[in-house]
Amino acid sequence: MPIARLRGQDGFPPAQSAGRDGLLAVGGDLSPRRLLCAYGRGIFPWYEQGQPILWWSPDPRFVLFPKEFHYGATLKKVLRRGDFTFTFDRDFAAVVAGCALPRPDQAGTWITPAMRDAYIGLHRLGYAHSLEAWHEGRLAGGLYGVSLGGVFFAESMFHLEANASKAVLATLAALALTLDLGVIDCQVPSPHLLAWGGRSISRRAYLRRLRAGLRQRTLRGDWDEMRLLPA
Repeated sequence: MPIARLRGQDGFPPAQSAGRDGLLAVGGDLSPRRLLCAYGRGIFPWYEQGQPILWWSPDPRFVLFPKEFHYGATLKKVLRRGDFTFTFDRDFAAVVAGCALPRPDQAGTWITPAMRDAYIGLHRLGYAHSLEAWHEGRLAGGLYGVSLGGVFFAESMFHLEANASKAVLATLAALALTLDLGVIDCQVPSPHLLAWGGRSISRRAYLRRLRAGLRQRTLRGDWDEMRLLPA
């Protein structure tokens, strides 16, 4: 099936029609309406500067079920010592900027200025959230993503200090259990996520869980003001 080309406010084709590599559609925009429509259908944008906007729905899909998060011995020590303090939505823009920093194993970043502005827009509407790890008053790491119903779509994470990334993900997984967020969508696999308990499921199974999760109420707003984390 040819890759769909999105124009104006045209809808997305079914996620199941994505190519073997997961590419579903090209074009369109990164408006809040478009992004929320995409996430609600199991689709996400991922492209590099100079490319058109590319929309994906891979099969299989990589997810982390919060109850399956793996706490290794090192992480347990880090959390027990209280090396970091955590906040939600305290500095969303700084977390996105941290995630966009160059990495040794990457030639560039997919977090283009347009992507950054799009997720900051979703954050202002109460759908996108950041989780920050702080050490001695400085931002040590964080992650950001989109929350809809009972699903958290994790977009990216970064660290400036050792263990900060795994600590924020562990904190998100623990909170997800209390908020009945049944799935953390990680989109594609990585060695770190595999070690922390992530696994691949079929797109069909993912879409089934997504539909179930979207029947829950979306916890929209500033999560820090809601005091979701223990003081």
